[in-house]
Amino acid sequence: MSNFDDNLNALRDEIDDIDSQLVELLSKRLAVTAKVGELKSAEGMPIYAPEREANLIAKRREQASNVGLSADLIEDILRRLMRDSYVSQDASGYQCINPDCNKVVVIGGRGQLGHVFVDLFERSSYEVAIIEQEDWPNSEAILSDASLVIVSVPIRLTSIVIHHLNHLPETCILADVTSIKESPLYEMMKAHSGPVVGLHPMFGPDVTGLIKQTIIACDGRAPEKYQWLLKQFQVWGAKVYPVTAHEHDQAMSMVQVMRHFSTIAYGYHLMTEGADIEKLVDMSSPIYRLELIMVGRLFAQNPILYSDIIFANPDNISMMKRFAYRFLELLEDVEVGDKDAFVTMFSQVSNWFGHYADDFLTESKAMLLKANELKK
Repeated sequence: MSNFDDNLNALRDEIDDIDSQLVELLSKRLAVTAKVGELKSAEGMPIYAPEREANLIAKRREQASNVGLSADLIEDILRRLMRDSYVSQDASGYQCINPDCNKVVVIGGRGQLGHVFVDLFERSSYEVAIIEQEDWPNSEAILSDASLVIVSVPIRLTSIVIHHLNHLPETCILADVTSIKESPLYEMMKAHSGPVVGLHPMFGPDVTGLIKQTIIACDGRAPEKYQWLLKQFQVWGAKVYPVTAHEHDQAMSMVQVMRHFSTIAYGYHLMTEGADIEKLVDMSSPIYRLELIMVGRLFAQNPILYSDIIFANPDNISMMKRFAYRFLELLEDVEVGDKDAFVTMFSQVSNWFGHYADDFLTESKAMLLKANELKK
């Protein structure tokens, strides 16, 4: 064997030894973070501490730069480690913020999203009951001593279910988790005289925990009575974002309904044009691959969910028509070759985005790197 082979094998053995030490260190780190999770849970502290995370990353980035390492590399490693740490901390139980809560009832608790909340409440040692369609004959008995009732059913069934909840205990909190808020909140206020809150979890049923997730909360009645519930969400790691029901529905028509509709239209267009998905994927840059991933992700889910969201609010139609009009307006500029008008529009939108444009550019770089790593 040549000196080159000897030297190469020696260096590879050294790398293997370092890698082995890294694994041992990561195992020790995971054990410590699990203890941190247990300690936080016992004190009712949120698992996710954004200030601590930001400070830790800033310090390690500086340290990396000082020893000649890529600060971006160290941040990537740390963020990946933190995700695993949050999962390990999330696997343990959580503090029960309201031990005086008699019972939590989740209507639709065997559904995908309802099950997420059932699991979290049970891991926080609450007594949880589930009502599905077959349970309605016994629903009065199940609801008679409830302290919290969460309606987690498809949008088209939400009002029907709420109409049957007019005999809840006066102190019971009534909440829904649909993606529209004005109509369900109005119906809940009519049906129940006690505390009412509208909730919109900004995540799908595939989450394993609520760390870094957002739950929008729309006040209904007696907010002081359900503050413990919002704090429980925070203990689970979620950010609670308060907003009025009207503001919520206006925002969702733009960030949810319109985006879903345009994504569906794009997928429909690809199909009717007879596009070869395999070729599109093979020829795509990371950013186009990511866009195709998001389109395909939507079509891998239940169409009823998206039809409910899009058809739920008649006001969505006017919003989508305005979007279609602006699409055609820009298309006309392209058709007549008015590049100056197109560039002027682009600059106006860029100015409107302000610093967010650069922020999103930076943030997207990490996403594109991950998309490229996943490419087969």
